[in-house]
Amino acid sequence: MDIRLSARAVALACTSALIAAAAFPAVAGAQDLDEPLVPERQAIEIASRDPNVVEAHREHPDLYGSANRDPNDGDWEISFFADDRHLVEVVVSDVTGVPEESWTGHQAGWEMARGYDAAFGRKLNAPYVWLTLCALFVAGLLDWRRPLRWAHLDLLVIVAGFGLSHYFFNRGEIGLSVPLAYAPLLYLLARMLWLGFRGSAGLRPSVPITWLAVATLVLIGFRVNLNVEDSKVIDVGYSGVIGADRIADGEPIYDNFPSPNAAGDTYGPFAYYAYVPFEQAMPWSGEWDGLPASHGAAIFFDLATIAGLFLLGRALRPDRRGSELGVVLAFAWTACPYTAYALQSNTNDSLVGALLVGALLLLSSPPLRGAMLALTTATKFAPLVLAPLFATYRANPGINASRAGGAAVSPEHEDLARRGPRGGRTRAPGGWTLGGLRANVAVAAPFALAFVVTLLVVMAQTILDPGLSTFWERTVAFQAGRASPFSIWGQEPSLEPLQTAVKVAVGALALGVAFLPRRRDPITVAALGAAVLIAVQLTVEHWFYLYLPWFLPFMFVALFARQPVVSGTGGAARAGGAARSPEHEDLARRGSRGDGTRAPTGLGRA
Repeated sequence: MDIRLSARAVALACTSALIAAAAFPAVAGAQDLDEPLVPERQAIEIASRDPNVVEAHREHPDLYGSANRDPNDGDWEISFFADDRHLVEVVVSDVTGVPEESWTGHQAGWEMARGYDAAFGRKLNAPYVWLTLCALFVAGLLDWRRPLRWAHLDLLVIVAGFGLSHYFFNRGEIGLSVPLAYAPLLYLLARMLWLGFRGSAGLRPSVPITWLAVATLVLIGFRVNLNVEDSKVIDVGYSGVIGADRIADGEPIYDNFPSPNAAGDTYGPFAYYAYVPFEQAMPWSGEWDGLPASHGAAIFFDLATIAGLFLLGRALRPDRRGSELGVVLAFAWTACPYTAYALQSNTNDSLVGALLVGALLLLSSPPLRGAMLALTTATKFAPLVLAPLFATYRANPGINASRAGGAAVSPEHEDLARRGPRGGRTRAPGGWTLGGLRANVAVAAPFALAFVVTLLVVMAQTILDPGLSTFWERTVAFQAGRASPFSIWGQEPSLEPLQTAVKVAVGALALGVAFLPRRRDPITVAALGAAVLIAVQLTVEHWFYLYLPWFLPFMFVALFARQPVVSGTGGAARAGGAARSPEHEDLARRGSRGDGTRAPTGLGRA
């Protein structure tokens, strides 16, 4: 396979996808409502006779109702409150005057907890679509030659571990879905820490690279078409368009959102700047309609992540093997159902993934990776915990000339492909000596300077208007103070001491990986970065499956980049069967450890 033709095909597919998104007309969404057939007072009286409301009124005599109409179908949504708590929600048909739904507990105040079919993902949730993607993801990435690999379990945990939780979420049973999500998060945290500190041989998919490349292109087309034809823009994507409109008009972003999405100004400013080109090309109508600008932005973020992963593979490996690794990483993203889930919801979460891939691509330059991580932090604040890890990374001096189509490759990257998972790491010069401290400062200082300058540039408009105090109240303070049933901490407030302890442990982890392990390379950074991001997600008050694309790119690098991918198309057959790749030849001469000695049991399995 000519990988250059494949790269051109990817570029053509990306361009075609963006044109399709730009040409997509706004679909019907919120409409101007006619006069209600059922008057508001009558709708409240009807809802007051609902058994759940009657029961709540016995326990809370001061219970009162507030009515609003659904902007899509005109039905009445009657919310009943007592002591500032949302206790019951009743939906009354504006056509028949009959109660259609009645919700209590967390589901009264959280529509996304009710298991509505069209809330997230839409047709992506259909079993024949979701399970097909899961099968493609696992089957396409398995090393069928060595089926008993821990890394295979990692793939299954992504689709089956979170999938079990997701199944109950789709049924509206968040009492089960929420705690079940912590098991795969904890498992993947442990695995990424293991890969970061101990290292291991990476997965080598048995499927030929040509097949994976073709499958990637087909999946890109499928995902874009599904987004254009069937996806829904949730409040996150709507927020991006509103913020972009405010920026273009020279208005403040924060404390300036319309009532249907008044809390949409909770993200960093770059989450809104990134939507400006799309809002200018496809202007916002002022309503929560089809929002084509949000579709275009979501498609672009997704394609940017795919392109970044392909380039990252080329940067981590020399010659053809880098392109093959890039194809594997791109396939892993496009086949994963949870990256498609973010695309179908038209959120900004793939933007976080794309920016983090960019930071890893620019890892050899402290100022550039500092600037990229600053943009990520100015999108959603959680990636700030990666600053210590990225600030102290030091590559070996000397960078090879840039190769066609990719970033510069440092000598340790070239040697990494030959020396195997343990022998190719670089040891921080100087260690815990004064010289080592100076070396760390020499790297961290330009990183910190670029980080701060980039943040100041992105925050400039916000600092001037409406000011840092309003920014803090609308973003960090709002997120820290809101209660959500989408975490064990929100469902069980008595766990607050444990949550505090976990936060302290996560802070210690984020600082610790800045210095340990002392031997590290870009793949180590990816594994540890994934671990820190997963750990942060364990602490948040509001967690959702849309956050998985934050750490999945790093995780894919940690799983696949340690060992060159075997394309299944080249190499002379040997007496033993499979062809041996160049690094295996080198390992045979050097020994499994890459230092001239031979490990007693050969290459370890992951």
